[in-house]
Amino acid sequence: MDRAQAHTLEAFVAALLLVAGLVFASQATAVTPLSASTSNQHIENQHRAVANDLLAVTAEDGSLREAVVYWNTSEGDGGFINSSEERAYYTGTPPEDHPLYGTLESFFAERHLAYNVDVSYQRGPEATDRSTQPMVVMGSPSDNAVSATRTVVLYDSTELPTEGEEETKTLAEVENEFYADDIDPDSQVYNVVEVRIVVWRL
Repeated sequence: MDRAQAHTLEAFVAALLLVAGLVFASQATAVTPLSASTSNQHIENQHRAVANDLLAVTAEDGSLREAVVYWNTSEGDGGFINSSEERAYYTGTPPEDHPLYGTLESFFAERHLAYNVDVSYQRGPEATDRSTQPMVVMGSPSDNAVSATRTVVLYDSTELPTEGEEETKTLAEVENEFYADDIDPDSQVYNVVEVRIVVWRL
């Protein structure tokens, strides 16, 4: 009888040790909110939310469309107004008179985030036939970069910046001097563009 009780006690102790070991191991390897992968994912989600918010705000107030057509149609091969002479885009923060300058500064610069901005536009009636015009290029995105996009419809009647001229010009009037073509001359839609922002921490 004593021998049977001893075996029962040994089995109980062994089971207790096994359960304790499993509990300890699971706690030692658990993924917590402070782990590197979870923390990085949280930061990336924050950056994506900021980029989406910027696109939503600028689409609402009209400055996103203004930025898309902030194009020099009066000199040479064109380019975004006050961009580098060698390139048609900005190689850093856009100038202060750019429609997105203030928003980009408050959303990204103050958070120490770098960004690239591209405009993808249709080359013909097929939505899949597209080209890309860079607007802002700050560098090569890091491995943790995130992106956000927003579609903007341009119309034949969309006005471009006047650059000091008395009369404004529309896209229909400057078609050959603008980077995107009129995809459907028989409609009021000039082109459908997609603004893409890529964001990463400096």
